Amino acid sequence: MKILANGMFCVSLLWWSGGGGLQAAPQSVSSTPARGLDQADARADAGASTPIDPSAAAPETPPQQQPAAQQPEQPPTAPGGPIVQAAPDLPKYPDVRLPGESGFWIDITGWIPKQQPTFNKGTGSNYTALSKVTMAGKPKYAIGAEVGVAIGLHNFLRLSGFETRASGDFTAATPLRLWSSNYNSGWLMSSDYQLRDVKLSFEYLTWPYPVESRKIRLHTLYQLHYVTIRTGFDAPTQPLYDAAGNALTNSSGQALTFQTTGTRWFMSPALGAGVSYYIRPRLRFEVNGSGFFIPRHFAIVDSDASINYRILGQLELGIGGKFFDYKTSTKTTYYQSGDLGSVAVSLKWYSR
Repeated sequence: MKILANGMFCVSLLWWSGGGGLQAAPQSVSSTPARGLDQADARADAGASTPIDPSAAAPETPPQQQPAAQQPEQPPTAPGGPIVQAAPDLPKYPDVRLPGESGFWIDITGWIPKQQPTFNKGTGSNYTALSKVTMAGKPKYAIGAEVGVAIGLHNFLRLSGFETRASGDFTAATPLRLWSSNYNSGWLMSSDYQLRDVKLSFEYLTWPYPVESRKIRLHTLYQLHYVTIRTGFDAPTQPLYDAAGNALTNSSGQALTFQTTGTRWFMSPALGAGVSYYIRPRLRFEVNGSGFFIPRHFAIVDSDASINYRILGQLELGIGGKFFDYKTSTKTTYYQSGDLGSVAVSLKWYSR
């Protein structure tokens, strides 16, 4: 009986673990909906009269985030570069114009050069006779004129020119060939010349800038010169007629003459500088110098210095000196050169 009872207990244990255990396992699996239904059934069984709180089953919402504090705007920057800020405006300086730096003016200049130019043959000549002559005589005066206008701030445009001439006699020390005539040694000779220069000059303020109230001005000069030199020679004591009054002729059968003339000219640029110093508003010191040359072609130097004073309203008197040097091309048959300089006096009228 004891063995039978143990066997029945074992059979019952096997049956419960094989069949009953398989049916009980699903009831132990829990899920959120089933739990919610069980809670509702439990409340209903308990006789609860209040509705179910929806927040109990709804997921919790995260707390709202506070907006970040606004940062001050920064100027745009180039990638990988420093912060670039706009440069401040440059300060404006007053434009102080002293007398003579506005409007236009007319000027007349007189000077008395005492130097004597030279005439000689160049490398283009094909004869062996001598031709070097120092022009006789000294000019009584040289007269010049100028018209100028102010352009922009302290810049000027000038058109000026001068002319000088002289004539005189000398004795030929050697046989000479001058232009198209031949002269023997010991002859009394006469010579004359006329020199003329026309100049266009643009004067650009180089320093200081801005001028403000400074008294000094430095200008860069850009010029164009047109120079002409006419020379003439004669043997006034040589006979032109025979004893019967008939005109003498040369080997070509033409009437004999000892007069000969010729002209040389050249056009040249020139660069230079000019300085003006206003000692007082009505008193100014000024000096200018320019020049240019091409070897064996031409050369030119032009300079002047003066002290100028406003004597009457719009009239200005200037006293100083002027120097002019020139040489025409030495590659031609004849060339001419000279260095002229003397004291100069000018009278200038300003529109303002």
